[in-house]
Amino acid sequence: MMQNNAGELSPELFTHVGKNIKEMEAITRPSITYWQDAWRRLKQNKVAMLGLIIILLYTLMAIVGPYMTPYDYRTTNPSESNQPPSAKHWFGTDSLGRDLWARTWMGARVSLMIGFVAALLNAVIGVLVGGISGYFGGKIDLVIMRFVDIMYAIPYMIIVILMMVVLGQGIMPLILALVVGGWLGMARLVRGQILQLKEQEFVLAAKVLGASHARIIWRHLIPNTMGVILVNLTMSIPGAIFSEAFLSFIGLGVVPPQSSWGQLAAYGAQTFRIYPYQLFIPAFFISTTMLSLNLLGDGLRDALDPRLRS
Repeated sequence: MMQNNAGELSPELFTHVGKNIKEMEAITRPSITYWQDAWRRLKQNKVAMLGLIIILLYTLMAIVGPYMTPYDYRTTNPSESNQPPSAKHWFGTDSLGRDLWARTWMGARVSLMIGFVAALLNAVIGVLVGGISGYFGGKIDLVIMRFVDIMYAIPYMIIVILMMVVLGQGIMPLILALVVGGWLGMARLVRGQILQLKEQEFVLAAKVLGASHARIIWRHLIPNTMGVILVNLTMSIPGAIFSEAFLSFIGLGVVPPQSSWGQLAAYGAQTFRIYPYQLFIPAFFISTTMLSLNLLGDGLRDALDPRLRS
């Protein structure tokens, strides 16, 4: 830019453009909510979206997979026992001649249902107990947290095995056994979040306006911890699926002829040296499901972090 001899800028060097009120007041970026922004950032995480796609694919196959073959997952056919994967039996057959394709996807239905339902019930109980403990504090918090500490002192799997021995085998007893001690981590997490949030100004404003304790907890405090709750819920589902697989593997899971991935892995382990595909197939689906849920949980943790919002 040129300057005149006096060292001042010459007006001829500039062009007056005026002002456009309409352009000045225009919204250059549409307003989006916290959840819309979280979904946008989650979609940008390719690894997390891959995990979500795999989980949705397995869920879809658990619904329609058993009906894609003419063989029933309970029907035995000794003349076709231990057949390798082929055009007739896509995943082969087991030692009783049962079609492993049908049994694998029926097992997916059972394993995913147990994992999701148990994790959801753990989240509901943990949020309820942790919210009450953190909000009221005092003796209520002392009693609840000491009970949680006592439960934490006992190994989780020992509690589950003892509950299965008492309740017996089956899907519902297995879910109840996983719920008995599975809510402790969620309760501690929610309690810590509530202890921080209950000192905020919006909680004081709600109290001044006459809001009840239940309304403050469920309408103000819990929604502000929803991001942490969803991430913890997503990360707890693989643990529930693995626990079901382990219990079925040692014979405390679902009752035959009902199928689950853990039960298939237990049967496959007996003939692993001769027919390795009977173990590899359920092990592959257990591993990829747990990996996908962990990747999705990591993506949700980043997407729901308000510090990363831009």
